[in-house]
Amino acid sequence: MSPNTVQIRNCAFEAEGLAVARTRVELDRAMARLREAGGRVALVPTMGALHEGHLALISKAQEIAERTVVSIYVNPQQFAAHEDLDTYPREELSDAKALKVAGIDLVWAPSNETMYGADFATWVLPEGAAKGLESDFRPHFFQGVATVVLKLFNQVSPDVAVFGEKDYQQLCVIRQLVRDLDLITEIAGVPTVREPDGLALSSRNNYLSTAERVIAPRFNGVLCEVAQALAEGHESEAMSKKAKKELLAAGFEKIDYIEARDAETLAPFDIDSGRPGRVLAAVWLGGTRLIDNVAI
Repeated sequence: MSPNTVQIRNCAFEAEGLAVARTRVELDRAMARLREAGGRVALVPTMGALHEGHLALISKAQEIAERTVVSIYVNPQQFAAHEDLDTYPREELSDAKALKVAGIDLVWAPSNETMYGADFATWVLPEGAAKGLESDFRPHFFQGVATVVLKLFNQVSPDVAVFGEKDYQQLCVIRQLVRDLDLITEIAGVPTVREPDGLALSSRNNYLSTAERVIAPRFNGVLCEVAQALAEGHESEAMSKKAKKELLAAGFEKIDYIEARDAETLAPFDIDSGRPGRVLAAVWLGGTRLIDNVAI
């Protein structure tokens, strides 16, 4: 990346006339002004590369609070060494334009040095909802997520924080974090925003080739079929095996998991319990890992 490009990225939010904090001193001053103005403060944590899914989170935040803070930070601690940290989309120019239109109150865009520092050595190690599913394939992930989310909550002190249901296990882990550590921040979940063909919106969809993008919607279609079958009383393991075969036949490279879980605890789903359920899945299409979930 050229020096000129770096300079453009570093001033994109300011160029759009957005209030932006990049250091803790700037954040503390900005939050003091927001608190003085009154009203509830909502935080929308993101890793940038904003799409309509993120904008739905912002819209929800603006419905339930008077002030909206959007954090943009690609958290290195939730990426393993072999994952896509270096290539993860970073689109500060387009993000700034979208946030300007959305009319948010503050952007919190810290650097790695600001967020962690050279001597950082304290981690949140979630269990419970964090066990299994994603953690079977990305054992580092929820430690990184829980730690950065706790830091964001401590930095911004939001009354409410808004997360998407697309990352459903993550949402459950964050709710558990708030409950277990007696945090005062309320958690609001927002239903997954989808393309017209059913594909869940994700920044990683940009990695899909044209041919892969044609195949991708079958992912959600198969999950909906599994959820319907489970609701009708079909056996969970059999439906999972059937779904895996169908996705592989459709052109998906690999299936990490397709599992039915309790929608609140993420324990194995039991249709006889009368409790709500969720089908959660992670698959590979070419070199792109996609996740999705649907209610039972």
